[in-house]
Formats: sequence, C-alpha cells, structure tokens
Amino acid sequence: MEENEKVSMVVAIYKSEKFLDKLITSIINQTYKNIEIILVDDGSPDDSGKICDEYAKKDVRIKVIHEENSGACAARNNGMKIATGDWLVIIDGDDWLELDYVEYMLHLVHETNSEMGMSTEIFTTRDRNQTKEDKIECWTSEYAAAQIILPYIAIGPWNKIYKTEMLRKNNLTFSRPWSGEGLYFSSFAAQYANHVGVGHRKVYNYRLNNTNSGLTHYNLKMGTNAAENIRYIKENLVIKTPLLINACNWHIWKNYNFILFLIIATDSKKENIGLYKDCLKNNRSLFISANLKADLKLKTKIKNLIIGLFPVWYAKRTLKNQRKALKKDLME
Repeated sequence: MEENEKVSMVVAIYKSEKFLDKLITSIINQTYKNIEIILVDDGSPDDSGKICDEYAKKDVRIKVIHEENSGACAARNNGMKIATGDWLVIIDGDDWLELDYVEYMLHLVHETNSEMGMSTEIFTTRDRNQTKEDKIECWTSEYAAAQIILPYIAIGPWNKIYKTEMLRKNNLTFSRPWSGEGLYFSSFAAQYANHVGVGHRKVYNYRLNNTNSGLTHYNLKMGTNAAENIRYIKENLVIKTPLLINACNWHIWKNYNFILFLIIATDSKKENIGLYKDCLKNNRSLFISANLKADLKLKTKIKNLIIGLFPVWYAKRTLKNQRKALKKDLME
C-alpha cells in the first residue's frame, strides 16, 4: 500500500502509566508509517504525561498535549483540532493495537471507496482468538449506523477509521457527555459517511481489566448520561428510517436495564429508589415494542426475553459474572 495518505491517531490518556508502553509501542511500530500520533494527557495525576514526553523525544511523529483534567471527550476534541491527517482514528489510553491496524483500516476504506471503515470484531484481554474468516463488505450508512446502535458492533469510536474531511464538514466532535459519547460519535459518523467499509478481522485490543475504567469502576452517571445520549441520537437522526428509529427504541429499553444494573452494582437502591422503580416499569412497558420491531438476531431476542422477565436476577447474575471474570483477567 502506498503511504501517500496521512493517518492521525488521537489518544486520550488518564491514569494510564501502567499500560502506556504497550500502547505507544504498538502505535509507533505500525506497518503503515505515515502516521501522526497525538497523545493528549488529560491532567493525569500519575506519570502518564512524562511517559508521553519521553516517547515524543524518540519519535518525531508524536505530538503531546498537556491539559487540565476535563474528561475524555474534551481530550479527544483537542487532539482532533490539531490533527492534520487525511484519516482519523481514536484510541483509548489503556488499549493497544495489532501492528497492521492502520494498514487494515485503510484497506477497508480504499477497497470500498468509503469515508468510514470498521471491523466487526475486537480482541479483548479475555478473548485472544482471531476471526477464522474475513471478508470485506460495503454497508450502507443506514445499516452501519443501525448495527452500531443495536449494538452488534462495538459502540466505541475506536476500532474504526474516519475521513477527516467528512468529520469536519459535518462538525462532528465528542460533544455529548460521558458515557454514550462513543455511540453518538460513531453512529453519526456512519450516517454522514457515503457508506462504510466493513471487515471482520481483529486488529484492536480492548482492555477489560483496567480497574480505573468505567467497565470495572461502576458509576451510575454512566447509565443516566447514556440514557440522555441515546434519546439525543434518536431525536437528531440524520437518516430517519424505521430501521434506525427502532434500533434507538431498543437501545433506550436496553439502557433502562443498564441503569438498573449500575444501581445494583453500586449498592445504591435506597438512594435511587425512584429511578430503580422507573427502570423496572419501563423494562416491562417498553419490552414488547422495543424487541419486536428492532432488527435483532434470535439469540439476542432470547436473552432479552430473560432480561424482560427477570431484570433484577439478570443484573445480579451479570454483576457476579463480571466480577468473577475480572479476577481471572490477569493479562498485562
């Protein structure tokens, strides 16, 4: 592949010193060399900023921004502002990449002449098995956005590549509050794109064992902000079709169960009894319409039926399984 196009790689970093060597090494050693690496130190209280500066001394492609702690959304936005690449990728500060990540992502968009590309699959610290078969597909903007919202594709902004011009033309930034901001960004990017190049090979490594992340350090605000964001997405859809509207309605139903899970995980039922009851009420009242109309796979429908019938039991079971999995997840 000719390297005449530059790819900007924006990484928001906070309390990531434990993981930065692995992450930055995986970026600077990419098989595709024409990259711009923008490391945004979001006021991290550990040595993350110093580590970034040390790597910047070794590689001229690295730019480091130091700022007061304002959250991942602001950090990503500030990194995107100075990006000069033809293409943009977003990376979380505790994850890492396969060495052909950029090369593969560019292959997806070039092969399909798309303004956005993504893989349907990712490695995690608990799943190290590569996809057995890969094929490149071209999805419509509508279908790609629906698969992200449902979500059959990881909703985060990472594991995807975006045409920088397309993002700037549509003023798309991380303008929604954490969490759910990644769902907003990636689903709107898909809608704005001419179409989306899709592959199935795993080239992004997603960390599930960072005790500082929202995945392990539960916060009820994650759920309430996410609920606000999915409603915003529905109200402002670029492509207003039954497929996307029904996908949003299903995600709204799903989010009530996510909030219920977080109330149980944070042992805060007493303080949030009104919200707790509201989640149970909406789990029942929205269940049929949300699950019958959305374009769901049979396996998902069966799981949702269990959630609809036994929401509290399912939330407690999920919490137990997550804690058990975290104890076993020792990958560095």
